[in-house]
Amino acid sequence: MGRKYGKVLTIILIIIIISVIALLAYLGYDYFSKYNTEKDAENAVDTFISTATETPTATNEDNLNNSTEIASNNLLNNTNTTNSRSATKPKYKGFYMLGTIEIPKTGAKYPVLERVTKKSLETAVAVIYPFENPVLNTEGNVVIQGHNYRNGQFFSDNKKLSKGDRIYITDLNKKKVTYTVYKVFQTSESDTSFYNRDTDGKMEITLSTCTDDSSARIIVEARAD
Repeated sequence: MGRKYGKVLTIILIIIIISVIALLAYLGYDYFSKYNTEKDAENAVDTFISTATETPTATNEDNLNNSTEIASNNLLNNTNTTNSRSATKPKYKGFYMLGTIEIPKTGAKYPVLERVTKKSLETAVAVIYPFENPVLNTEGNVVIQGHNYRNGQFFSDNKKLSKGDRIYITDLNKKKVTYTVYKVFQTSESDTSFYNRDTDGKMEITLSTCTDDSSARIIVEARAD
């Protein structure tokens, strides 16, 4: 009886050890994955800000092509021209960038991608509104969406933001605009009523992410100073 009891304890001990090892391996993977993502994003933001240049206005099609080519060589690899502004769009991990976002309160520092897709939101943060031809630092409201992985990555710490906090947006023309948070609230996941809001001709941004339990969305509204 004692021998049988001892075998059961041994099996239980082995299961516990395997579980602990698996947990440590998962935590280690999660940490290094987050570290690499944050480091890549930070490097991309720093590179974008330090190398982005305005594209000269062309007087004809040939000049436009030439100036675009020159500007492309000074930016990140794989760029194309944007119709909404005379600047080039670099890529970050295969996705077109519209600029960058920096939030000192939470330490967030990411490229802002042009489109929301499942993969783009696993890579950085992205613009979900306007739906067509989105541009940063422009009159009206721009909605930027990001995941809440509850580990500090992307928009995980947006719940810490409050009225008066600053958000910095740098666009394709290397124009850096300071936005000040004026409203933070929660709403349902399907609510889009704040997208096309009246900004009285001012530049505004909205940050959108889910709550920690994914039952609602945390919305942060900010206005350009």
